[in-house]
Amino acid sequence: MDNIIVDGNHENHELLNNYPVSYWHGGQVHRINDSIIHLMRGEYFNIGDYTFFTFGGAFSHDVFWRKEHFSWWQGELPTHEEVNHAIDNLEKHNFKADIIISHDVPLDLCEYLGYRGGNMTIYDSCYENINTFLQYIKDNVEYKAWFMGHYHVDRDILNHHILYNEIIQLTPWYLQK
Repeated sequence: MDNIIVDGNHENHELLNNYPVSYWHGGQVHRINDSIIHLMRGEYFNIGDYTFFTFGGAFSHDVFWRKEHFSWWQGELPTHEEVNHAIDNLEKHNFKADIIISHDVPLDLCEYLGYRGGNMTIYDSCYENINTFLQYIKDNVEYKAWFMGHYHVDRDILNHHILYNEIIQLTPWYLQK
């Protein structure tokens, strides 16, 4: 059985992006080993009866206590190239997906949870604010459910599901909210 992941913020993104790229269920992935598959940013997948759009990455809220290339990587945020690739894929799929999977949340949910959008001053100019881009997705993509993590809470906010300890089985109920 395959274990599928999207990247978050504490991954070694330099190492992760050195894995060979292959295709799985219609989208680009990094196959980490025989059973772990990294769903790359901005990709569409057809799994079972559902279409999925994935976009990993997140701001490290504790970045000032971390060391670059050891416990923090700028690659936790998307590059302009990754954002443009995602927009191209969204256009190819008419800005529709049954399910969105990300690690971070759109800007409005970030603020609802009590966080401000991340500070971009420590990032090179090739990176984009992920919360702002995820807000663009929220405002422009037609979807049934969105699953995300990062904030160490289990919370449902309409059709947005933030998971931390909770493990769910994807059922039609999540697509009807």
